[in-house]
Amino acid sequence: MRLHPCFFAACSCFLLLWHSTAFADELGKASAKRVQSRIEALSKFGKNAEGGVDRVAYSRADREARAWVMAIMEKQGLADIRIDAGGNIIGRRPGFDKKAKPIMFGSHIDSVLGGGNYDGDVGVITALEAIDLLNEARIETKSALDIVIFSNEEGGLIGSLAMTGALKPEALSVVSDSGLTIRDGIIAIGGDPENFKRDVVREGDLKAFIELHIEQGGILDAEDIDIGVVEGIVGIEWWDVTVEGFANHAGTTPMDKRNDALLGAAKLVQLVNEVALEIPGRHVATVGRIKAFPGAPNVIPGKVELSLEIRDLDSDKIERVYEEIEKRAGIFATDQKLKISFERINVASHPALTDKKIRAQITNVANELGLSSKQMPSGAGHDAQDMARIAPTGMIFVPSVNGVSHSPNEFTSAKDMANGADVLVRTLLLIDQND
Repeated sequence: MRLHPCFFAACSCFLLLWHSTAFADELGKASAKRVQSRIEALSKFGKNAEGGVDRVAYSRADREARAWVMAIMEKQGLADIRIDAGGNIIGRRPGFDKKAKPIMFGSHIDSVLGGGNYDGDVGVITALEAIDLLNEARIETKSALDIVIFSNEEGGLIGSLAMTGALKPEALSVVSDSGLTIRDGIIAIGGDPENFKRDVVREGDLKAFIELHIEQGGILDAEDIDIGVVEGIVGIEWWDVTVEGFANHAGTTPMDKRNDALLGAAKLVQLVNEVALEIPGRHVATVGRIKAFPGAPNVIPGKVELSLEIRDLDSDKIERVYEEIEKRAGIFATDQKLKISFERINVASHPALTDKKIRAQITNVANELGLSSKQMPSGAGHDAQDMARIAPTGMIFVPSVNGVSHSPNEFTSAKDMANGADVLVRTLLLIDQND
């Protein structure tokens, strides 16, 4: 990194190379007012009656919001503002060393139906704020800085999967919430689904990737902590579970003569909770779907189908929790004369750990700024989990009030967003300085 060339008394021109912390006095603090203003402006695209947004990927609102972001990037003087084959927006702030690998950072601006104004948006707005701070301080980095706005994060991390070469061809035929297929949606926002390989970012192409995001949970807010230093994004595994008993007449079958599959399923749900609580760690286990057959009010259920989802940063821990659930389920199934079977249907995502060095840098920056921080996992999926496969990756959380997300009631204060921007820009400078 360098400041612009200065002339000394001898009239010799020297290039001043500084450690990133030397820029602390040069960098101003993030403007909470500017960040809040941009959040409010972005919230107008796809605004719904509840005060949130329905800015689903590929919709008109999404396209208009993307154009708004690109206009800001142009005003900031970013070079080579483009849309890649996956529909991701990328704008570059050039560095002075053409041989240095670029540092990429950003998030997404598409929402779920009935979503809020902060999920994804805060990561993009703070990335723009980081560029403003560097421009105002006239700091030039060694590496180019690439802001990215990923496409269709909420529909399955489509943009980051395309960027990293991991998007499966069959995904292109899936119909998105906009009513368009993924293929047609990518075309609608300026991408080129037939040529993903042209723009694939491969392992080793980037010096680092950083994503700032709202926590989407209530830990930081409840503990009054300013910054979350994300250790990684949890892996997710799913099972279909079937409980089989014997369907019979609800009026004529005595209570002590029943093989009620729904009663067994209810005990299984309770067992899942007990096991998850008993085993030490930060894993979570959830039954979120349940259906009884035949489903009539006057028939004892003979079969119940339910889901099981387990999440953790450690794949071995996920397996341990599952095995304990399966073992105990087998014991009570025998006692209750039921049959319980588990079918592993999908590894929704593998655990994605962040880079230890970048975690330390984020923590150090927060300390230098007088901000409290906490190491924590991300229980939700993010584009960072795809980027972690190809580049050293870091992730910064800022608080979500009351842990609310994917809701019009989602809220993060302007102060917390500005704090996040301050940590982000200084972390970028640390990464830029260190080889």
